[in-house]
Amino acid sequence: MTKPPGWKTRGGAIPLGEFLEQLVEPALARQGLGEMSLVTDWREIAGDQIARICRPIEVQWPARAAKRDPDAPPALATLVLRVEGAFALEAQHSAAILIERVNAHLGWRCIGKVAFRQGPLDSAAKRPPRTAPPSARAKDLARQYAAPIETDELREALTLLGARVIDRTGGAQ
Repeated sequence: MTKPPGWKTRGGAIPLGEFLEQLVEPALARQGLGEMSLVTDWREIAGDQIARICRPIEVQWPARAAKRDPDAPPALATLVLRVEGAFALEAQHSAAILIERVNAHLGWRCIGKVAFRQGPLDSAAKRPPRTAPPSARAKDLARQYAAPIETDELREALTLLGARVIDRTGGAQ
């Protein structure tokens, strides 16, 4: 891997994030996703509601015709999305909007239709389950331990953390 242009190193270490584009783009290109931003900016492109239920997995480009009419418009690609089974119909109703938004994002009219593949979305994209707030008894106990801390923000953060640990381990009983 080569160092990103204009990057100055401190102690010879380069953050891994600087290599992300070099590492990911070849894998995305194999799936027809030549533009990495289609995946990385999906939430902004599709909107929160649609992005929660589907993800782009492939762009299928049509085969090139040997003797194509030069006056004919270029053949449009198909955007393939993975969608949670329960939301397939909702995603299908949003297809026209998705085509417009993706084409606007890419800057040219290249996507002509959307195809859906039902299946689970990756678990990393899902929100973690909300935890119940700590009990009052755990908060009081944690507040006693955090009392010597002078900084208000740090004391409150450690009190909340301690209360959740106390509730989880059963130390408040």
